[in-house]
Amino acid sequence: MTPEHTFPEPTNTEAIRVIGRFEAGRGIPDAMRNDVRMLGVLLGQVLREAGGDDLFEDVERLRLATIQAYDEETPDAFDRAAAIAESFTVARADQVARAFTCYFHLVNLAEEHQRVRVLRERAGQPGREDAADTVATAYARLKSEVGEDEALRRLEGLRFHPVFTAHPTEARRRAVSSSIRRLSDLLTQHDAASAGGAEAHRAQRRMLEEIDTLWRTAPLRSQKPSPTDEVRTVMGVFDETLFTTVPHVYRRIDDALRGEDSGSSAPIVPAFVRVGSWVGGDRDGNPFVTASVTREASDIAADHVLRGLERAHERIGRTLTLDAEGTPPSTEVIALWERFAAAEPGIAGELATRSPDEPHRRALLVLARRIAATRIGEGELRYSGPEELLADLRSVQSSLVAAGAKRHAFGGVQHLIWQVETYGFHLTELEVRQHSQVHAKALAELEAGAAISAQTEEVLEVFRVIADIQRDRGLRAAGRYVVSFTQAASDLANVHRLAKHALGDDAPVLDVVPLFETFADLQAAPAILAEAVTFPEFRARMAETGNKLEVMLGYSDSSKDVGPVAANLALYEAQEKIAQWAQESDIELTLFHGRGGALGRGGGPANSAILAQPPHSVDGRFKLTEQGEVIFARYGEPAIAMRHIDQVAAATLLASSPTVEARTSGAAARYAEVAATMDAASRERFFSLVKAEGFAPWFATVTPLEEIGLLALGSRPARRGLSVESLEDLRAIPWVFAWTQARINLAGWFGLGTALQAVGDEALLVEAYREWPLLRTMIDNVAMSLAKTDERIARQYLALGDRDDLAALVLDELALTREWVIRLTGGDGLLVNKPVLQRAVQLRSPYVDALSLLQLRALRALRSAGDTEATGSGADAEQQRLLLLSVSGVAAGLQNTG
Repeated sequence: MTPEHTFPEPTNTEAIRVIGRFEAGRGIPDAMRNDVRMLGVLLGQVLREAGGDDLFEDVERLRLATIQAYDEETPDAFDRAAAIAESFTVARADQVARAFTCYFHLVNLAEEHQRVRVLRERAGQPGREDAADTVATAYARLKSEVGEDEALRRLEGLRFHPVFTAHPTEARRRAVSSSIRRLSDLLTQHDAASAGGAEAHRAQRRMLEEIDTLWRTAPLRSQKPSPTDEVRTVMGVFDETLFTTVPHVYRRIDDALRGEDSGSSAPIVPAFVRVGSWVGGDRDGNPFVTASVTREASDIAADHVLRGLERAHERIGRTLTLDAEGTPPSTEVIALWERFAAAEPGIAGELATRSPDEPHRRALLVLARRIAATRIGEGELRYSGPEELLADLRSVQSSLVAAGAKRHAFGGVQHLIWQVETYGFHLTELEVRQHSQVHAKALAELEAGAAISAQTEEVLEVFRVIADIQRDRGLRAAGRYVVSFTQAASDLANVHRLAKHALGDDAPVLDVVPLFETFADLQAAPAILAEAVTFPEFRARMAETGNKLEVMLGYSDSSKDVGPVAANLALYEAQEKIAQWAQESDIELTLFHGRGGALGRGGGPANSAILAQPPHSVDGRFKLTEQGEVIFARYGEPAIAMRHIDQVAAATLLASSPTVEARTSGAAARYAEVAATMDAASRERFFSLVKAEGFAPWFATVTPLEEIGLLALGSRPARRGLSVESLEDLRAIPWVFAWTQARINLAGWFGLGTALQAVGDEALLVEAYREWPLLRTMIDNVAMSLAKTDERIARQYLALGDRDDLAALVLDELALTREWVIRLTGGDGLLVNKPVLQRAVQLRSPYVDALSLLQLRALRALRSAGDTEATGSGADAEQQRLLLLSVSGVAAGLQNTG
């Protein structure tokens, strides 16, 4: 990412000198530098063509001033940049905001492209990655500690379970995402073309056209997406990446573990990925997710996976041109064909003509026909479930092995087996989530015997839909029922009671999952669980599953409740106690982590977080929510998706190794007093802010909280209530998003400086940072959060609130936290120990500043127009549009929303 090449290179000598000094020593890879240069030149051309030289020059003036604001030789540059932003007409400010937003999309693309380049280079150089970074190297380490048999047993039990959610954290439109994906393909084509050749020229011409499309595409949605729209958006990730990528992950790991034996004998790598979804199932606070939407979400997912399986079987089937003489079929494969020929003689005759004396080819094409019949619900040909398809595939595989064609058996056919094992006929394991109070209210109505409300009828209908999905697609397709704000064991029993009200003895099979979110609920969790597992429904289900139990932990509300430091410590303690209870009760526990993408909601690198968990809280199983921009960042590009899954699975496998568990538990015990001091001090500091009189309306004034609610981000409302007089009804997403937009990022760091100051012993804290994984992860995440703050910008937002006391509290804690983080991590600035990350943040900052200054001018205009409750009606519509454009741009620049 090279600022001097974002747009055509400046001709002003002073500009060249300032920009050159700004980017000196950044160490940007040449290939990435060239990509950004090319994309920047093309964007500059589009700006000139679309808006004339005047638009280009206005963008350049603001760009240069924000870069100079980081230059000690020009101390007045920040004020000059603010004056430039104020000088634009609203229409011009709108165009400038769009230009900088386009820049961020292109830079993000170039960075992703560079990541893919690096991954491909490393793939050909074994040994370049750390031991915790790949399943193969993690397995080798585990084997050295516990022996080969135990390591293999743990590998066989490995499970990584991301759950996609529709929380409104993806600020860019799907049309914009599609345009960026097309640009990515063109950039790849350009890489493959000869420099200066016809293909390179063609790729550049098409990139220019695509950047022009990006510029001319309205960056804001005109209306909120429906839940069904959200389902179809997530399906795009499966169609384009995950469906085909996940089996390649298994293959790559098996290759690394077994070398030349991989592909010619049975793999030792299980299908360890399971993908869940709340999209179309999460109705907590979202009145638009109904039982019919849940049914439709399941239907859409099933249609996608069955189409994918049909194509995959046809593709691999067509390659099995193995004649019967050299590769004779088994009696099972012959019987499979004969049953099909008897049922469908016409189609069988056609297949026999196309595949003469190629029985294995015919068999897989028969399977493809039966999958198609399953998709459209066609008579006797349809499969009763994925288990029946797996049985047929294994018959084909065994036949090939017996005939000596082992590489086909454990190559393409194994690929199909892995896909069916991973995705079944449902693709995503659809989960329902509902608030405990909704259940309590519905039960009260039902047991009163009076007429029931529409809401209660809807609650009952959900159980009927779950039962229908299970009947059509199996138990894996639906059945997990997450209870938000679980505060008592009775909240869990209520789900089973409602299911019986809905269907009596025909109630669906349910795995009821408690979600502990607040600080108090996390502390009460072990006692609640101990009572819940005594209920007959829980005992029966656990007996069926081998004593399995799933428990969900919420990161967002606990952080908003007591602050990020106390929340992280409380989450660790809750996991430790729940895991200990499960061990003593002989329960196979899966902890489900409700982590958001933003650092204030438990975000950050998942693999380092896994390795910081308490003993037995992972045990080879890791489940977490993935949402918004995180879904596309981690799973939108095949090479990056493969790397991410490999990294997380490696950490999941390694977390339960004796050395990791000993280090984690030992550090937790050794630094228990440090934790207690930090907990008390951070909570007191956090409460002094959020419990101050008038804090909630002040927060809504100094951030674009109200305006964020106007963005058409997702189907779910931004607030549980109607006002911001109290934070209790405010969802965690806008809480984090609003602080991020104000360049304060308070939700990710507030209270840590005070906590560390309360401990005071710098040598002890440096040692704890080095030896205590929980503290290291916390401080590294805070360092990233602080790196994305900007005190100069933050002061201007805080000044909107006319509360010098609260503003001073925020700024004092910001300075204290930054000072302590730098002292503990070493060096003379934030992220010195993570230079690649530091470079990415620093190079973005001036451009984010430009958008923040445009946002501030719009926010001041809207605030001066009167009461913020009037926003969206009497407020200046042009200023409002400018503000929303800047919100989208800042989100792209910081690569964080909620």
